[in-house]
Amino acid sequence: MAERYVIVYAAAPWRMQINGLLADAGWQPLAVGEFAALSCERRQEVRVGVVRLGRGDETEVNALDELMASRPEVEWVALVPAAALSNSVVCRFLRHSCFDFYTLPIDTTHFLATLGHAEGKARLPTGGTADCEAAGCCGMIGRSPAMLDLYRDIGKASGVDAPVMISGESGTGKELVARAIHRLSPRRDGPFIAVNCAALPAHLIQAELFGHEKGAFTGAYQRKIGRLEAASGGTIFLDEIGDLPLELQVTLLHVLQDKVIERLGSNREIRLDVRVIAASHVELEQAVADGHFRADLYYRINVLRLRTPPLREREEDVELLARAYFERFLPESRGVARGFSRQAMTVMANYEWPGNVRELINRVRQAVVLSENRLLTPRDLGLEKRVSSDGFLTLVEARSRAEHETIRRALRRNQNNVAAAARQLGVSRATLYRMLERVSHIGVMPHPDFGHAVSFQATLE
Repeated sequence: MAERYVIVYAAAPWRMQINGLLADAGWQPLAVGEFAALSCERRQEVRVGVVRLGRGDETEVNALDELMASRPEVEWVALVPAAALSNSVVCRFLRHSCFDFYTLPIDTTHFLATLGHAEGKARLPTGGTADCEAAGCCGMIGRSPAMLDLYRDIGKASGVDAPVMISGESGTGKELVARAIHRLSPRRDGPFIAVNCAALPAHLIQAELFGHEKGAFTGAYQRKIGRLEAASGGTIFLDEIGDLPLELQVTLLHVLQDKVIERLGSNREIRLDVRVIAASHVELEQAVADGHFRADLYYRINVLRLRTPPLREREEDVELLARAYFERFLPESRGVARGFSRQAMTVMANYEWPGNVRELINRVRQAVVLSENRLLTPRDLGLEKRVSSDGFLTLVEARSRAEHETIRRALRRNQNNVAAAARQLGVSRATLYRMLERVSHIGVMPHPDFGHAVSFQATLE
């Protein structure tokens, strides 16, 4: 029978008593230090933990939060003195961080049954929608409303063979979306060819896309199959298509219309069976208006439109992403790091992430590899300047800042739709407008979203 491990966090006298109770019931109790000494493979087997609160003050609860943050897959059962339930800090901790709790003295039968239930829940496999939410769709990570909407759109787009246009800021995972559409489509057994139009020199783009025959130009010593021909039977992903030169946009338009190409140096037509997915971090509508992108090509590739949300619209996913990449890069570390500090999580949750997921990945990897701390700090992530150094705030100032931040996040989640944000906040639209005006005039720095939202008042729902 496989050993059943359980982490025990308690003061020495209590730990001995709990360890004896657990050992008699067939568990293998581990102190926090003993757990850390296990091999990575054995640590993955530990799915349940017991904590015994002592004083129940802020310092102790913060330490427990740090412990639990380092093992998010573990379900925790708390043992607390009955008197501690009058402490709001303890009650909040029990409500948000624990699978269950017991007041002392321990009812052994019920306590052991609860511990078994906690382990069973922790070992439940994920699948279907839950798998898509937690592990992401084809490698993407996120379960925020914005990402769930994106997963649904990917599912719809993968079922048809029409061109797809993916818009979104740099670092939001547009290529991951393109690969997900391909993997879920009937073309999944065909090739997926990715081309970054912005990375290819202008004089090589045509040869790269369409190929060439031997001797077609100086340096063409042999025949080259172009990316479009190589993708036949599958999908070609044209990233940063907005950077494609105008003269090549004409050629690409004809390829999409006629489904044929000619290699440079040849007059033989080659029929293609390829699906085109394009992406751009710039707004192609504006590029068309400015004369930098052909309108006819835009309408040809913009049949199905998907948008990858920036990380600032995915606040619920920041911790999920950070922990996922922490685990991915942990083998590169010296084995020191065990997780994120509470302050690091707070700073990451409130950071704007201008570089989106790509920036988060880079910061986490740097922290995991270089940090000498067991729990990664804002400094390890290069975000120490984001930690507030303000002095004391008056109650009015603190309330105003909290109100400002809450409104700003609600507007972002709802793409600056004031009516939708008001519904989410549980206030009327008129009340939200008054709140917008108030936070702009009481010493709180207004956020650009506020002015943007109010300026479009006439067009809101």
